[in-house]
Amino acid sequence: MAESRYSISELAAEFGITTRTIRFYEEKGLIHPQRAGQKRLYSAADRVRIKLILRGKRIGMSLQESVEVIDLYDPEHNNRGQLHSLISTVQSKRERLLRQKHDIDEMLAGLDEVQALCEQGLETTKRGKTPS
Repeated sequence: MAESRYSISELAAEFGITTRTIRFYEEKGLIHPQRAGQKRLYSAADRVRIKLILRGKRIGMSLQESVEVIDLYDPEHNNRGQLHSLISTVQSKRERLLRQKHDIDEMLAGLDEVQALCEQGLETTKRGKTPS
């Protein structure tokens, strides 16, 4: 049974990315298409790598972080190293996002306070009083 092959345009359409993005991954040595003249033919393994890179991107991983985790794939040893690495990366990302969320919540509360003071000032001036 022949292995599935995909053209660059098929993969770009499937994942909603540009062909330039796929060529970038190729330039970085992350995927290795076969060549048929000028045409690139990507394997099922290339397709999976692109899918995993994009999944990593969606959860805030850098390209380097994604590749490091993907390269740890070791089915002979239950992928324990890969899974531990991914858990560590996810925990780190989660902690950073929670800190950022806390900072955003504080900024929003400050904005609410300033807006309320401004609205209060407008009400006061509307009634002909000067704000103190």
